[in-house]
This record gives sequence, C-alpha cells and structure tokens, in this order.
Amino acid sequence: MSLLSEALSLSNCEAHREYTFVVEDVPYKKLCSSKRIMTVNGKFPGPTLRVHKGETIFVNVINRASDNVTLHWHGVGQPRNPWSDGPEYITQCPIKPGTSFTYKVIFSTEEGTVWWHAHNSWSRATVHGAIFVYPSPGKPLPFPKPHHEVPIVLGEWWKKDVREVVELFTSTGGAPNDSDALTINGHPGFLYPCSDSGISSLSLYICMYSLLRMVNAAMNIILFFAIKDHNLTVVGADGHYTKPMNASYIVISPGQTLDVLLNADQNPKRNYYMAARAYSTGVNVSFTNSTTAGILRYHHPRKPSLSNPPDLPYLPFYNDTNATFEFLGNIRSLNSDDHPSSVPQNISRKIISTISLNLFQCPANSSCEGPNGSRLAASLNNITFVTPNNIDILRAYYYHITGVFGTMFPTFPPLVFNFTAQDLPLFLETSRLATEVVPLDFAEEVEIVFQGTNLVAGIDHPMHLHGFSFYIVGYGFGNYDERTDPSNYNLIDPPYRNTVTVPKNGWLAVRFKVDNPGVWFMHCHLDRHQTWGMETVFIVANGKLPNETLLPPPPHMPTC
Repeated sequence: MSLLSEALSLSNCEAHREYTFVVEDVPYKKLCSSKRIMTVNGKFPGPTLRVHKGETIFVNVINRASDNVTLHWHGVGQPRNPWSDGPEYITQCPIKPGTSFTYKVIFSTEEGTVWWHAHNSWSRATVHGAIFVYPSPGKPLPFPKPHHEVPIVLGEWWKKDVREVVELFTSTGGAPNDSDALTINGHPGFLYPCSDSGISSLSLYICMYSLLRMVNAAMNIILFFAIKDHNLTVVGADGHYTKPMNASYIVISPGQTLDVLLNADQNPKRNYYMAARAYSTGVNVSFTNSTTAGILRYHHPRKPSLSNPPDLPYLPFYNDTNATFEFLGNIRSLNSDDHPSSVPQNISRKIISTISLNLFQCPANSSCEGPNGSRLAASLNNITFVTPNNIDILRAYYYHITGVFGTMFPTFPPLVFNFTAQDLPLFLETSRLATEVVPLDFAEEVEIVFQGTNLVAGIDHPMHLHGFSFYIVGYGFGNYDERTDPSNYNLIDPPYRNTVTVPKNGWLAVRFKVDNPGVWFMHCHLDRHQTWGMETVFIVANGKLPNETLLPPPPHMPTC
C-alpha cells in the first residue's frame, strides 16, 4: 500500500502503543539510479505514525542496515525524557548494526503534524516519516473536520549514495554536491528526466475538504509549494494549531511542518498540478534549481489527460525574500480558550547569538576545496561545535563525567561588528573549535535572538531546538537593535514553533519557558551547516518537584 493510500481515511487514525521499525538497506532502482538506500520497514518515505495528544508510545528500532542509526521525534517535547530524543552523541550513542533499542516517545502539548527522522550523519535523507497527532479523544478540531488527510513529504534525492556525498565534502572541506532532484512523497514527478521517475498524485472528491499534512524533509533547501487554481488554508504549524490563514503558496523550511486545508472546489473534469521548488538567497551558494511536480485529480468518470507543457501553479522566484516572509510573518498562534498563548513576559536570561559560515585554514600538505583553498565551517557565537565521538553529552551530564563538554557558551557575540555589512575583514571568518553548552535553570524565561551574519555567504537559516517549542516574537532585516526592536515584538499571538527561519542578513527573536529538564540539542536544520558545526546544546537543571526532574535512563541504552 502506498504512503498516500494508507493515510486517506481518518477512520484509520487509531494509534497503537507499540511499533516496530526495522532499519535496513534495500535495493532501489528508481530515480535514474540503482543503489541501496537505508529505509524503515522498506518504505521511502517511512511509515506514518498516528497518535493522540498526550499519548505515550514505544518504538522498537531494529538495525539490520550496514551503518549506525538513531531516530529523532521532531517536534515532540519528550518531557523529562531526552534519553529517547535521538541526536547521535548528544543524547545517545548510535544503534549499531545488528542491535536494537526501544524509544519511549512521550507526547504532551503537540497537536497536528510533527515527524520523525534519522539523526546521525545524513541518514535522514531516506529515513523519515510523518506523525499525525490527533486531539485527545472527544476533543474537537478548531477547524472544519476534513473528509480526508494526506501526507505531503517534501525531500531531496541524490543519484549517488548519500554516504558518499557526506564523505566527499567532509574530507575535502568544500561544499556538498547538490541533490539531483526534489521529491514529493518520494517521487520527483514528470519534470525529472528519467523514464521511471514516478508521479505523486492526490485524488479528491468535489466539495470536500482534505487536510494536507506537510513535512519538509529536504536536507538543505527551503521550499515554496502550491497547487494550481486551489487556495490553501494554513491551520497548523510545527505541531500546534494556528489562526486560519489563506494563501496561494506556502513556504516551509527543512524541519518544519504545516497543516493545510484544501477545499476541492474546482472543475472536476480537469487535472491540477502541485509543485515545489527552492527558496535560496546565498550569493554564490549553489542549490538544486529544479521543480518537483505532482497531480491533483478529482474522482470523475472521465480521467483527463495531462497537459503538455504542464500548467504549473505560480511559485515565487527562487530568491523572493519578500514573498517568503510575507507568508511566514502572517502565521499566528490560535490563542483561544482551548489553545491559549503563554508568551513569557519576565525574561530572566537573554541570549544573543550570531549564526555564521566560517573558514579554516587548510592543514599543511593538504588540498581543500573551500573558498581560496580553505575548509568550510559554521558557528554560533563564533564557536564551531565539536561533537563528541566516544560518549554522548547526556550520559556525561547524568553520570558527572568530566572533560566531555564545557559550560562557557557565550550569551553575547564575542566579536561585535557590523554583522550584515557587504565587506567584512577576513580575520572574522575564522571561528573557535569547542564543545561548549548553555546551562539553564529550571523555570527560567529565556529569549534567544539569532543574528545572521554576512560572513563567507549570508543565507537564511532554519534553527531547530529539541525538547521545546518557542514563540517567535519578532524578526527583522539588518542588525538587531536591543534598544528599539523589542518594542515591536508580538507578545499576544506569535507563532509557536520548534523550527524558525532566520532571514538572510537579518535577526529573529524567540521566547520560551525552561520547563523540560535534560540535555537538548539546538542546530541549523540545513544539514550541511549542522555538519560544519552550527549547533550547541542546552542543559536544563532539575526543578524542585518530582515531576520537574529528569527521568532515569532506560535499560539497555546503546553503547559507544
């Protein structure tokens, strides 16, 4: 059964308490290549999970693949339970080939769409899937009940084994090869030059609502998406409901999810095309400049033929920043009696962090492929994070093992300059290698301001924080002004998300309450930037009450 077919009926949404995920390498002879790819239960994308708000499930992961793997439950708060959060060497050692590990996945406040994916190296290119979180039994949806629901998982595809792509660019110090195609539910569509490319299709009934559960699982590309002649109504983002927002196109960054209502109100005798393509702003930063397309059809006795050339929907130009932030800036929290906003008002900790690309000098007797023979890197507050490789940070924290990490991540940029200037001194491009984390006290109210810089190449950054969602209270272009910009914050109904898009050469501010003890990863969700070190870790201390304390480790955690 296809990914679309198995998700077409809301009557099949009852969650199961236990799941088994078998990770294995399977032969894949589509998309102009013949290779083995890592999958879960033989599916690409992987299986869709269905749960209810507040439920706890167990997922037994059996690794029959040739490489290590970990799984992350993206957007799931996992209260007090970072042991099952998944990032390799941050909260666990990897699941080795021939071994298994059971994740305890604790849902709490999430409703709508979140997702799961591999969180080691670039395995998530093919190891990922959607999670549908329904309201608690008996609780209504805050929008018209859809007749159908459909996962729309956007991704990227390389003809080469993605492991070879990673090995090449990490060894040479250059940028990774761009993907060969964008995909919708694993298919690049009929625009891709391949005889066996496959087409993703939706089949709708006239005058019925469908809920599109959208996930951007792409590795390195923010995407525009639209459906020809159909209006889209956004009703949720990153596992939380939003005020209904009509749009002719949507913008979704890697790591983000959207719940989108689609009203089948067009001529049922025609075909309609859906399409996605990149939004990318970096000067001299290459990207996959192609379009993935699929078909929307109505149930009708006469199936219309495809148009040639295809009549694609309007999508903004690839570097249209105004269109991007017009969409993103109009998303608002629902802020209703049943789903109130609780924006922190009394900030006790403020962190201002630059997010930058960087360069390191090429080692002696080596040849590097970064700009001017250097090695590419990335940083937060001028620190390029060095991930441990023989013990995870959570274990080191819990068992008081010293020497694994430091606690001196700066809460203010150590180098202050005109962050968004066009010409910056070359010495600013070199960052510091370190494993520095951010310690936080329980119940603190935190504000983080992400400040983009124009070092090496300014570009938009999707920043993701594990263990928390946060309110996006403000954003702007240019340098953040601590004296004036907070006066324009939205403290009433800002969007509540877990992954934010920081504009190129701009800033973005988020707020959240520190109510989840443990070790939580924060990183750019462009995987090339995470690989280069654009990340850090938040370590949240225990509170005073038993339900404010980190849970003990489960038995049989993977060993390094």
